Amino acid sequence: MAEERLQKLISRAGVASRRKAEELILGGAVTVNGKVVVELGSKADLERDHIKVGGKLLHAPRRLVYLAMNKPVGCVTTVSDPQGRPTVMDHLRGVKERVYPVGRLDYASEGLLLFTNDGDFANALMSAKNRVVKTYMVKVNGTLDFAQEEQFRRGVPLDGRMTAPAGLRVVREAENPWYEVKLHEGRQNQIRMMFKHFGLLVEKLKRVRIGFLEVRGIGSGEHRQLTAQELDRFRRLLHLAGTQA
Repeated sequence: MAEERLQKLISRAGVASRRKAEELILGGAVTVNGKVVVELGSKADLERDHIKVGGKLLHAPRRLVYLAMNKPVGCVTTVSDPQGRPTVMDHLRGVKERVYPVGRLDYASEGLLLFTNDGDFANALMSAKNRVVKTYMVKVNGTLDFAQEEQFRRGVPLDGRMTAPAGLRVVREAENPWYEVKLHEGRQNQIRMMFKHFGLLVEKLKRVRIGFLEVRGIGSGEHRQLTAQELDRFRRLLHLAGTQA
């Protein structure tokens, strides 16, 4: 097997996402043949080299796994939490393979969340260039006026740069209305911050769809495997070659 970048090997092995793998490398948690490696450009061969992450030997995943969860409110989207809060992994009991969440939903949000040990799949799904649309149902403590709705759709300034164009429509008019929001980018707490820009607070937020895949049919805190048809459809959407699941 040819040498590959360490962060790609770590991601493919299901230890962490590629971004988290980069953090592990920079933090000195990765060794190759007994030597600590902190350069992100470093390469290794998983079949030939002894690669350890946090002192544990890295192995290729036995089987690629793709899961969809309906994340409940009250847990964080991480493999572990230094503050001791519940994590999404607490709802994956019985899954033998080491998987990790693709993207995030914050502690107070719920809805569709994918898990995998396929680093290429995870990176393609999170890549901005693939523009995979995520759909959310959002309950807000007030109503946007026409001009604010148009600005929301065009983009609002967050942390010094504009958000990408977004989809927005009212799905239930009330004193505290429900909006459908569609995004293809995923900055942290983005929807909450976009409504906050207009002086409104999000009361409830649920991701109901990633691309074509809907959360409907998955109970809160439950998960299921993606079907072969769903996986093939994602691969076409993400321009990925077929891999064995």
